[in-house]
Amino acid sequence: DPCRNFHCKRGKVCHVDKHGKASCVCQDPAACPSTKDYERVCGTDNKTYDGTCQLFGTKCQLEGTKMGRQLHLDYMGACKHIPHCTDYEVDQFPLRMRDWLKNILMQYYERDMNTSGFLTEKQRSKVKKIYQNDKRLMAGDHAVELLLHDFEKNYHMYVYPVHWQFHQLDQHPVDRLLTHSELAPLRASLVPMEHCITRFFQECDGDQDKLVDLKEWCHCFGIKK
Repeated sequence: DPCRNFHCKRGKVCHVDKHGKASCVCQDPAACPSTKDYERVCGTDNKTYDGTCQLFGTKCQLEGTKMGRQLHLDYMGACKHIPHCTDYEVDQFPLRMRDWLKNILMQYYERDMNTSGFLTEKQRSKVKKIYQNDKRLMAGDHAVELLLHDFEKNYHMYVYPVHWQFHQLDQHPVDRLLTHSELAPLRASLVPMEHCITRFFQECDGDQDKLVDLKEWCHCFGIKK
């Protein structure tokens, strides 16, 4: 099968012509497998698509047009009204995000106790110190004042989770720079719950070069030089 190891980018599928030659052609959105309601996604055109297959297939068919260039995955779930992010809310956002990242690592560590593979040995040793610290703020819906106090009091617990998330996102390529596409998976999953994340990432890019480097990322989360 000529398509067996033939890779096509998102929105395209492998097709074999009459001469047996493989090439990538646009996915027909109508031919995408059926999806569940929770698999729906919202495009930047504010239109709900029945999954990423349909969205990227549509984008591919619009290739070369202005509409095609502007169409991206906005967030997971059906399109809905996303409230405006105020200055006050964007200032508080890093507090919740830092706490969330720390708790994600705690969950991975707990899962590793039964089924290893979520964290590497090096990551486990770093997370273990935070996990076993009796001063650790437990997961919950905490007030802004408590999150701020805990960050100031237990600053060292938040440094690694912030660095860890940067390196989880920095994959294509690994160059200590986050592009729009590298930030997209995290942003798309959080927009429905954290409406300030888009503005937060935009303001993280201090020099407005459309790339977020490690220094800019850490500065956004209040991590010292």
